[in-house]
Amino acid sequence: MGTELHTLKPPAGARKKKKRVGRGPGSGVGKTSGRGMKGQKARNTVRAQFEGGQNPIHRRVPKRGFVNIHRVEIHSVNVARLEAAFDAGAEIDLEAMHAKGVVPKKAKYVKVLGGGDLSKKLTIKAHGVSETAKSKIEAAGGSVELLPIADKIKPVTRKPKG
Repeated sequence: MGTELHTLKPPAGARKKKKRVGRGPGSGVGKTSGRGMKGQKARNTVRAQFEGGQNPIHRRVPKRGFVNIHRVEIHSVNVARLEAAFDAGAEIDLEAMHAKGVVPKKAKYVKVLGGGDLSKKLTIKAHGVSETAKSKIEAAGGSVELLPIADKIKPVTRKPKG
């Protein structure tokens, strides 16, 4: 006889019976139901954050800063990292960087920076490239193609004061 649906049982000790309080003196938890004598905790439950009526900590501590809900995170990659991850003559775009683990999967926009040295010829497609990175890529015989950033993202222009 093997294991079948009608023979399934949880292992011993996996299930615990609910404590039924207030069911008479013979139960061991009758009368006051394990709440002791009188007092606030005997009458009602008190929420975990309650501090006895004093001003709670989340109201005592001042709020600082804000979170910009329209923030667009542009991940940066140095040319030395691309040198180590890719072979000469490779065409590098966002999907290739995801596949090699150069940028995280959540990265939507990538900017290539000029940290380190580059000796391989690489074709790079990115949303931004620094001047030093561009000069290093072109000096190694590679090329750079700038990808467009979504239409919703617009640079912030401020009016001058005065």
